[in-house]
Amino acid sequence: MHMREHLGGITLLALIAFAAPAAAQGERPQNARPAAAQAERPQAAKPAASEASEQEQSSVTEHTIRVGGQVIPYKATAGTTLLKNEQGEPIGLMYAVAYTRSDVTDLSKRPIAFLYNGGPGSASMWLHMGAFGPKRVETVDGEFTPPAPYRLVDNAETLLDKTDLVFIDAMGTGYSHLVGKGKTSDFYGIDEDAQSFAQFIIKYFSKNDRWNSPKFLIGESYGTFRSAVVGNLLQQRYSVHLNGICLISSVMDLATITFENGDDRPYIFYLPSYAATAWYHKALATRPPDLAKFVEEARQYAQGEYASALFKGAKLPEAEKAAVAKKLSYFTGLSEDYLMKADLRVKLGQFSAELMRSRGLTSGRIDSRFTGYTWDLLTEQAQGDPEGPAVGGAFTALINAYNHDELKFGQDLEYHNSSGGGGQWNWRRQRRGFAGFFPSAPNVQDDLAQAMITNPNLQVEVENGYYDMATPFFETEFTMDHLGLPAALQKNIKLDYYESGHMMYLHDAARKALHDNIAVFIDRATKP
Repeated sequence: MHMREHLGGITLLALIAFAAPAAAQGERPQNARPAAAQAERPQAAKPAASEASEQEQSSVTEHTIRVGGQVIPYKATAGTTLLKNEQGEPIGLMYAVAYTRSDVTDLSKRPIAFLYNGGPGSASMWLHMGAFGPKRVETVDGEFTPPAPYRLVDNAETLLDKTDLVFIDAMGTGYSHLVGKGKTSDFYGIDEDAQSFAQFIIKYFSKNDRWNSPKFLIGESYGTFRSAVVGNLLQQRYSVHLNGICLISSVMDLATITFENGDDRPYIFYLPSYAATAWYHKALATRPPDLAKFVEEARQYAQGEYASALFKGAKLPEAEKAAVAKKLSYFTGLSEDYLMKADLRVKLGQFSAELMRSRGLTSGRIDSRFTGYTWDLLTEQAQGDPEGPAVGGAFTALINAYNHDELKFGQDLEYHNSSGGGGQWNWRRQRRGFAGFFPSAPNVQDDLAQAMITNPNLQVEVENGYYDMATPFFETEFTMDHLGLPAALQKNIKLDYYESGHMMYLHDAARKALHDNIAVFIDRATKP
């Protein structure tokens, strides 16, 4: 595999942790349609091209799926929703696919969940077609999935057994696009993006009579960053109280995953993930038998002796520095000489390139279980992410085929995996009260905390992959422990762990565990 390739669709958060300080910073043979029993009936004819620019479109089909021994009938609604600015002028059509159980008579007892990926600028196809939708893209676990024909299968881990599902594509992704007075600046920013999602969600409640249904947000990667802002916005501006927010592979403070000179926190937060990755690839001189215990040992060392040594900076004695390098070598598999030359501070891109340099391989960022051939064996930094090309072709092919063949939508449109909007993103927050004189790194942990304080019954579920190098689990743990919440609210946060990566659902056992954990979370958040 050519390591200059990358995964379109998992944009900034997939890149930010690799960036140097100067740069910044979701089978095979079968082409036939899946054999699930279904009767399809498109319900909306397409408007004429001259009328279509600001007109909503939709297609509705009926299906069934067997999950956990029960047959679930459901309606799939693929369509666009018109968004407007504060002057009431059309600015965009946002595409979403909603799956709603057909045999429900009391919608107040049926939860509704809104799901999306991150980037920013990524379509929702990863959660949609990899984790929770009724159909799933089959890929090879931890390895490159061969080219087409790919296979689309019924998803035994769909969350339709617990909640209705609405997968939303951010503006510029999927079939979501600008119309009328719309500009990218209306959507490409922390608050701008959140406002568009909140507007979509409010419109969905009214159009589909879901105001009294239990309500959930489920986001991945930058989607977790978005969920903190959207959740707070829904509650503060619209008085919509949520039952729960599920954060999959999360980050609230971008400084914690950005290797900037002078900030030693990312090195501390990444060490347990480095250890897990070295353990997985058998790159350790002494490999403990138990991953979880080894990770815990790395946690304790990272926040103790390692943090203390880094804090000393140039005052760290040479003998102590050598002792720390020896211990880091034990955890990471990197040589003591390399660690000394790195001043005990190894950036993610450096680690991924160095770990298996002797094998000619680079480890992945989104999921460090994946490896790819290294193009330049002398490179200091990883030249790409092998996870992206490994699964991207299968997801791209099957989201298009599925939209066209089963959902009966978008045959004459281009589905965009990514908007490429990360580079144009407005990272400055809208001022609320005293915001300080100097700008800080993008951070939404106060939004999450405020949402939980406003709604003391709000439950938060946090899903973490040991092999996630885009949003390492130790930084997430640190953030969740530093929200400044009262003890009575802190107990509403629950963290789960998986032996997989950022998109933990690419691993079969992890996908099942993910479904089961979120199912329990939904039950907990909806009980009287």
